[in-house]
Amino acid sequence: MKKLATICLLAIVALGACKKSDDNDDPNGGGGNTNGGTEIRGVIKSDLHWTKDKTYRLRGYVYVQSGVTLTIDPGTKIVSNKDSAGVLVIYRGAKIMAQGTASEPIVFTSNEGAPAPGDLGGVILVGQATGNNNHSVIEGGVDAAYSAFGGSNDADNSGVMKYVRIEYAGKAVNPGDEVNGLSLYGVGSGTTLEYIQVIRGLDDAFEFFGGTVNAKHLIAYNCADDDFDMDDGFRGKIQFAVSVKDPKFTDAKGTTGDVSNNFEVDNVNPTNGFQLTRSPITFPVLSNFTAIGPNGASGTSADYGWNMRWRRGCKFILGNSIVLGGQKGGLRVEDDSTIYYYLRNTSNFYNSLLNATQKNIDAQLSVSPDKIVNIKDFSYPGNEVTLMNNAFTTNSKSTQLSAATDANLTDPFNNATPNLKPATGSPALTGALFDFGGLSDGFFEKVSYRGAFDGTNDWTAGWAIWNK
Repeated sequence: MKKLATICLLAIVALGACKKSDDNDDPNGGGGNTNGGTEIRGVIKSDLHWTKDKTYRLRGYVYVQSGVTLTIDPGTKIVSNKDSAGVLVIYRGAKIMAQGTASEPIVFTSNEGAPAPGDLGGVILVGQATGNNNHSVIEGGVDAAYSAFGGSNDADNSGVMKYVRIEYAGKAVNPGDEVNGLSLYGVGSGTTLEYIQVIRGLDDAFEFFGGTVNAKHLIAYNCADDDFDMDDGFRGKIQFAVSVKDPKFTDAKGTTGDVSNNFEVDNVNPTNGFQLTRSPITFPVLSNFTAIGPNGASGTSADYGWNMRWRRGCKFILGNSIVLGGQKGGLRVEDDSTIYYYLRNTSNFYNSLLNATQKNIDAQLSVSPDKIVNIKDFSYPGNEVTLMNNAFTTNSKSTQLSAATDANLTDPFNNATPNLKPATGSPALTGALFDFGGLSDGFFEKVSYRGAFDGTNDWTAGWAIWNK
């Protein structure tokens, strides 16, 4: 009898252990400190508050459903193991209130003894702002019940992310179907994004799929694919941002022909059957970026591309910035309508400093040109690079530097500890202008310097980290 009772007890324990799988909901993290953190899994259905006295371990996809607020205190650590690559999804109508401080940032990171890109899936914010439906659902293998995004409210508010680090993120479900460090789907302008660093990501650092969200003080550091990827009709504003690439680190491109860039900005993908003029058109307005490419360093991956790759019908304004070290080139504009917007001075790389290892200015017509935009008055084809250079000289007020060192930044290509502040005598210390297009908007601080930093202050101090 005792033997039978013991067998039954062991069976009950075993069943209980099996029941607590990564596929079952544990919305309040009640699983205890198993293997390095209070486990969080499934769907969060009521308001939740994470505090810094605990470590929270994401198991698989975790969804904060509509109407729910997740509050995260300064200094809180959220981790993931590579076996499940946890993904936190803040869905439409939900909010994240993650307000760290410079001395106590909120950190999403690996829970492995030897951290590696992809240990964490990433963070996804899903809003209800407008886009052009280039993507029909959220990428990265999310549950179908949480895959729709966007809406009609451009002022939608998904909460606050401030003083947040996201380390070792990236989840590749299929080629071209990934979770990025911070993915922003239809996120509205009511959302606050400030002081966010994405480090050593397996795919893009920041990707904006439509929406109107604005941001300040963003850092993309040593991520494998594009640092700032924008598409689907994104129309937000960003000021003070950094993009630094590890020369030897790119994601696996295979035979796709894709490359890794500091910026990759599209309107739509024509293989989806859309015209490049599909509205709303992607049109970010950006200022005070410092973007650092490989600059021909020894061992640079063959999969590195351009500092800036504007293509597939997007419009853009990037002003008061420093862009250095692009491997295949610097300012690359592709496809007829994208070139047209630049030549017409709708788009502009404005009042900035540029030097790439080759082809500071580059352009390429579509393989199958977009016939929607009339470009005959620009004497196509064959003259697009010449015309781009002429427009650059006439309209941009930007400078093609003879060498990257002419920007006179302190130590920009020291990947382990980059120092991007302009040194004494740098042309970046003065000369900023906010007199073109959307740069006059009140969102932009009208600073005197170009690039992400002045010569004195370091807004990364205390919360951002390097050498990873």
